[in-house]
Amino acid sequence: MRILIAPDKFKGSLTAAEAAAAIAEGALRVYPDAVATQFPIADGGEGTLEAAVAAGYEERVNAVVGPILAPVGAAWALHKDAAGHVTAVIETAQASGLAEMEPTPANALRAHSYGCGQLIAAALDAGATEIVLGLGGSAMTDGGSGALRALGLKPLDAAGNVVPLGGGALADIVALDSTGLDPRLAATTFRIAVDVRNPLYGSTGAAHVFGPQKGADADAIEALDAGLRNWASILREATGRDVNVPGAGAAGGFPASFLAFTGATLEGGFALVAGLTGLAHQLGSADLVITGEGSMDSQSLTGKAPIALADAARDRGIPVIVVAGRILVTPEDLAGHGVVAAAQLLDVAGSPEEAIANAAKYLTRATTQVLEGA
Repeated sequence: MRILIAPDKFKGSLTAAEAAAAIAEGALRVYPDAVATQFPIADGGEGTLEAAVAAGYEERVNAVVGPILAPVGAAWALHKDAAGHVTAVIETAQASGLAEMEPTPANALRAHSYGCGQLIAAALDAGATEIVLGLGGSAMTDGGSGALRALGLKPLDAAGNVVPLGGGALADIVALDSTGLDPRLAATTFRIAVDVRNPLYGSTGAAHVFGPQKGADADAIEALDAGLRNWASILREATGRDVNVPGAGAAGGFPASFLAFTGATLEGGFALVAGLTGLAHQLGSADLVITGEGSMDSQSLTGKAPIALADAARDRGIPVIVVAGRILVTPEDLAGHGVVAAAQLLDVAGSPEEAIANAAKYLTRATTQVLEGA
């Protein structure tokens, strides 16, 4: 039997690679002669970098400016194919992540994406002609302006001075000096993994929907939203492009700057990562798929990585088993996506706290139990 073990991360307890190892241990207890291929997956947010590295990309680390100026070590990945084509994978969470910042109103206004731009510059220096940007876990609401600042763009105020970094200063911009913008951007393919449909600004935009989790209070939300509106106007004047499109509100509006100044495309996260990592090839030789994530809920059914994988397996006639931290959808919901059996850690651990604290142990146990009963 050939088992493809392809979970997403169990947020707060296990990375996708750690989850895959725990599931493999449980599966091999039941099928000791099986070929169990561990293949971490992601949907374009946090975990995208890990999935790329697991698929053979070379991990690199650069010191960059964090979201509120303190330096951070940010990982990214690089791959050169047989034809010499060089692809880089960058996550906004690595350089400009919420984990690097206390979520307060002041910080929500100060946070920026400058470090992401530094990683893009590093990728260009390494010869990348294609850059995949995974969004998620970001601290900033700056419309990607900080990243372009790191790549040579100068946003100016009415006095002709360069404005401070951060979303709180976007409303003060009246003009752009793009003479120093890195010319390599025009010749680079940017593929941005986006699964949300939020526009850049407005009631369903970046500031209103995602600002509160970054520390923004009511006043900060209004200031950030006004800034993003102005940034969209400035970008339109400079490039002729309307960046207030569905998906542009992801990661604090990060896509907006790249939609304006490059030929960037917005793509569904799971499909993009699956294509990069060769998931279709792995599916082609599998007899059984085991997937999972921390919480299998109604959001999961809208196309998150494990369900998207289940759909792909179902279309190939491959049965799927789900093992999750908790499952908040019905067996009928899962069956519609080709899932033949499912188990949750909460059923084998004594409490939710225990399930989180010793997730690997209970994931192995739950896998064994569901396979024995399947």
